[in-house]
Amino acid sequence: MSHLRFITGGESHGAALTAILDGMPAGLRVTREAIDAQLARRQQGYGRGDRMKIETDRVEVLSGLRFGETLGSPITLQVVNRDFANWTERMDPFGVPAGSKVTAVRPGHADLTGVLKYDRLDARDILERSSARETTMRVAVGAVCRQLLAAVGVTVASHVTEIGGVTVDRAAIRDEDIGMTNSDDLNCCDPAAEIRMKDRIDEAQAAGDTLGGVFEVVVRGLSVGLGSHTQWDARLDGKLAGALMSIQAIKGVEIGAGFACAHLPGSEIHDELYMGTDGRPYRRTNRAGGLEGGMTNGETLIVRAAMKPIPTLMAPLKTVDLATGKEVSASKERSDTCAVPAASVVGEAMASYVLADAICTQFHADSMTDLKESLAAYRARLERVWKKA
Repeated sequence: MSHLRFITGGESHGAALTAILDGMPAGLRVTREAIDAQLARRQQGYGRGDRMKIETDRVEVLSGLRFGETLGSPITLQVVNRDFANWTERMDPFGVPAGSKVTAVRPGHADLTGVLKYDRLDARDILERSSARETTMRVAVGAVCRQLLAAVGVTVASHVTEIGGVTVDRAAIRDEDIGMTNSDDLNCCDPAAEIRMKDRIDEAQAAGDTLGGVFEVVVRGLSVGLGSHTQWDARLDGKLAGALMSIQAIKGVEIGAGFACAHLPGSEIHDELYMGTDGRPYRRTNRAGGLEGGMTNGETLIVRAAMKPIPTLMAPLKTVDLATGKEVSASKERSDTCAVPAASVVGEAMASYVLADAICTQFHADSMTDLKESLAAYRARLERVWKKA
């Protein structure tokens, strides 16, 4: 059973976005600056749309924090939508319908399925919530979780490895560079590839098209044994995959060597063990991506996610107008040409949440004092294993 849980609320052009994070230990030092820094990262990226010029996301903490420390009670986070001032009449909770309805549903979006499922006549009732603007609050929640991870020696970073078919030279990127040498524009660690990626984004934007890509999340400092092999829903690889797949437009997730495992023999995939001079076994490779049997194995955790192109095109695709039944061009919403860099920040946030939950679930976590003592005792037990050997 998970120790942490969170929910979010709010519409893309509503008054505000809100999240409630429950289960955080008391006594964790949290700063507003650390949360706002992650929110700012989510808004950056070459190829973002005009909405990011309007919003300057800043968090307000409405509960669960006092004098910069968590209380152990639910933490309520809120980000005000500045653009709501331009949408008040159309998004008024108690007003009368205003403005035209969205009936030319977009292929690849939640529009059509949502209006059918929820029996709505206006796709705006669906797209406002299905919008990736919702990830603002995932990043805020993740920013709190990553402060817990930092308190126990765990760091989370990411980098973009592909946009629109342009890939980085991954072999030339050192793992220790990820999170350190990343560019602000594309969250990329390969300057030469970034130039080609920007050219590709410019081409797509000029054509009214959109681009997807791939990002990689790298987590360092995890102890051996987080997660469990004993039940399907306790396996950490499953939780991470589910968390990243829940991000809007993510269509694939792989851990370590991922899909390459299907094409190579076991002799070229499994990470062999060697005995070190310090009496501890070690691996020369990390194709497992830091997870074996649903549990962390002490190596760097590596998770990759593939993002499809955003379904709002400025040169719209063909669709059906629900009001007339005729074939028309899909509706256009203010959108991005490429949001892969932003998605990588959301990926970090979701990984931070899953891993913080794994730590709080495995170790006594009513307070940071208890959690740190419990984790220290666990690590000391692991040390004794090798001393006996």
